[in-house]
Amino acid sequence: MAKKVVYSLLISCLLLFLLQSVQPHVVHASSQDNNVEWNGLFSDQGPLYDSALEPTCSTAITLSMRTFHNDITSANIKYYDTADSSFHWVPMSFSNTDATQRFDIWKGTIPASCSIKYYRFQINDGTATAWYNAAGPSSSEPSSSDFYVLPNFSTPQWAKNAVMYQIFPDRFYNGNTSNDVQTNQYSYLGYPTEHKAWGTSPVADSGYSNSTVFFGGDLQGIDQKLSYIKNTLGANAIYLNPIFTSPSNHKYDTQDYNNVDPALGGNSAFSQLVSDIHSSSNGPAGHVVLDGVFNHTGTWDQWFNEYNTYPNVVGAYQSQSSPYYNYYTFQQWPNQYSTFLGYTSLPKLDYGSSGSAVRNAIYGSSSSVAQYWIRQYGVDGWRLDAAQYADAGGNNGSDSTNHQIWQEFRNSVKGANSNALIFGEYWGNANAWTNGTPWQWDSATNYDGFTQPVSEWITGQDYNGNAASIGVSQLDSWLHGTRANYPTPVQEVMPNFLSSHDITRFGQRAGGDIWKTYLAAFMQMTYVGLPTIYYGDEYGMQGGADPDDRRTFDWSQGSTSNSAVALFQKLISIRNSYPALRTGSFITLATDDTNKIYSFGRMDQNNRIAVVLNNDSTTHSETIPVYQLSVTDGSQLTDKVSGQVYTVQNGQVTVSVQGHYGAILVQ
Repeated sequence: MAKKVVYSLLISCLLLFLLQSVQPHVVHASSQDNNVEWNGLFSDQGPLYDSALEPTCSTAITLSMRTFHNDITSANIKYYDTADSSFHWVPMSFSNTDATQRFDIWKGTIPASCSIKYYRFQINDGTATAWYNAAGPSSSEPSSSDFYVLPNFSTPQWAKNAVMYQIFPDRFYNGNTSNDVQTNQYSYLGYPTEHKAWGTSPVADSGYSNSTVFFGGDLQGIDQKLSYIKNTLGANAIYLNPIFTSPSNHKYDTQDYNNVDPALGGNSAFSQLVSDIHSSSNGPAGHVVLDGVFNHTGTWDQWFNEYNTYPNVVGAYQSQSSPYYNYYTFQQWPNQYSTFLGYTSLPKLDYGSSGSAVRNAIYGSSSSVAQYWIRQYGVDGWRLDAAQYADAGGNNGSDSTNHQIWQEFRNSVKGANSNALIFGEYWGNANAWTNGTPWQWDSATNYDGFTQPVSEWITGQDYNGNAASIGVSQLDSWLHGTRANYPTPVQEVMPNFLSSHDITRFGQRAGGDIWKTYLAAFMQMTYVGLPTIYYGDEYGMQGGADPDDRRTFDWSQGSTSNSAVALFQKLISIRNSYPALRTGSFITLATDDTNKIYSFGRMDQNNRIAVVLNNDSTTHSETIPVYQLSVTDGSQLTDKVSGQVYTVQNGQVTVSVQGHYGAILVQ
C-alpha cells in the first residue's frame, strides 16, 4: 500500500512539473471566483512596471503586473523571442500589495539576451483568463500590440525631457534688416521676389508664387529672442524649418546643403545661434534640431544646376557626363526625371545601392551633410522631410530600400553624436520605421497620435479644418491605440504639436476661442511625448492652409501679459518639475462623455499625478478615482495650476474644473 502511495505521489509530482513547464503554477492563491476584474489590471513600460526600459544585451528585465488584491490565482508573462522565433513562458510571483491595500503587484523576469522580444501578460483566476498588452485587457489572446523589449535601443534622454519650439525662420523676428530679400531682387521660377511689411498677409500681393514672399526673419532674430523662448516660455529645444541656401522662403528646395542662406544670416549667424542655444547663461541649456530635406533637391542645386547657378560646376541637367548625373533618375535626359510629387523644381535624389555617391554625400562620410552640421556646428538632431519617399530609381519610397537608407542614416548620425535625435515626417502609423527591425528613426511627427485626435476633440475639426468631432471615449480609445503602435522609448520622444507649417493653425480651427488653446496646452504638456510648440501657437495665432499658417509672429503678444503665454509658461514649468509627466506611466482615470471630462494619471516612484480636462464650455465637477494611482485615503493632492488642495476620501477626489480648462493634481 505504501508503495502505491509513493508511486502516486511521484506521478503527481511529474504531472505537476509538466504542467508548470507549459503554464506556471499558482504562487499566490486568492479566494477563487473564476472572474478576473479588468478594472484592476494595469501594466505598461513606465519605471514602476519595467525595470529596464532600454536594456543592454546583459540586462534581465523584471516586469510588474497590477491586479486587484486577492483577485487572481496566477499570472504569467508570455513573450516571443526573435532569436528562436518561439514563444516562451515566465511564471509571475506575488510581490507585494500597494499602499492602498487595493492592489497586488505580481512580478516576473525575462532573461537577458540581445534579441528583440515582444511580450503580453496572461492573468488567471481559476477557470477565467484575461490577457493584457499595450492595447489593454482582452478576453482572448491578442495577436498584436504587444510590449517591446529592444536591447541596445535608446532614444535621447534630453529629448524625453524637452519642450521643443518650432520656428519658420523668415516669420519669427527680423534681427538684421541688411540681409532682407527685397522686392524684385531676383526671380524664382519666373516670379519676382516680394518683400512685405511685418504683420501683413503671407499671400503674394502680386498674385504670383507665395514662395517668393519674404518678411526678413533671420537667425539673428531668433538669437535676439532666445530669452523669450528659453526664459519666458521655458522651452529647451528649437526645431528650425530649413535654413540652407535656397531661393524660396520655405527652403524645402535646397540649393546648397553646405551653407546657411545669407538672407537668414549665413553660417556665422547660425554658429552663434547654436552656441547661445546650448549655453546655460541665458536660460536652460538647449538643443537644436534642423530640417533635413534629403529626399530631393531644388533644380538650382549644383548637383542638378539647371539654371547654371554654379558656372564652374557641370550638373546632371547639363551633361550626362556630369559627376552628379547618377544623383538623379532621368527617364529621358534632360527634361524627364523623377520628382517629388510631380513638382519639376524638386528632382528626387537617387540613393542607388549601398555605398552610392548620394548616400556618401548625404550621410555616409564624416564630411556628409548629416554629419557635417553635427560635427562642425554641434547640431543635436534632424527632422527628416518627406522621409517615406527616399529611395533608389525614382520610386515612391516606403520599401526595403527606404528602410535601408534610414538604417544607414541612423548609424552614421549616431556615430557622429550618439545623442542626436532623428524623427521622420510621417502622417500615419510610423511603426515600420520605429520598431527596431532594424533601427531607423527615434520617432515621427505625431499627426496621427496627437495632432488629429486632439484637434477633433477640442475644435470639432481635423487638422485641415474640415468638420470632424469625437467624444471623450473616442479620444481615449484613439490615443490608447496610437500609443500601442510604438515602443515606449519612441512614444516618449514623439513630437506632439497643435499646428505645423503644413496644416491650418490650431487657433484657426478653434475659431479664435483662446480657452480652447488653454485646454490644448494642458493636454500638450501632460501627455506622453515631446511637446512641440509651433511659433505663435502659445498665444493662439490663427492662420488657414499654407501659406496662411506661416504668418509673422506678433511680438505685441510675446510676453506673459498674454494670458495664453502665461499659461504655457506655467504648464511648461510644471512639466519640467515632475519627471512623471515626461517618462511616467499613463493610465486613464475617467472618460465622461456627458460632461466632456477626460482624466488620466501619470506616475513614477516619486509622484502620482491626476490630470483633469474639461472640454465643455461650462464648469463641471468630476469624481476622480485616484486610488488607481495608489494614492491612499487621507493623502492630499495639490492642483499645481490653481493651488487648490484636495484630500482623498474613499479613494477619490471630486474636482471642479472651468470650461475648456484643466487641473493637474500632484501628490
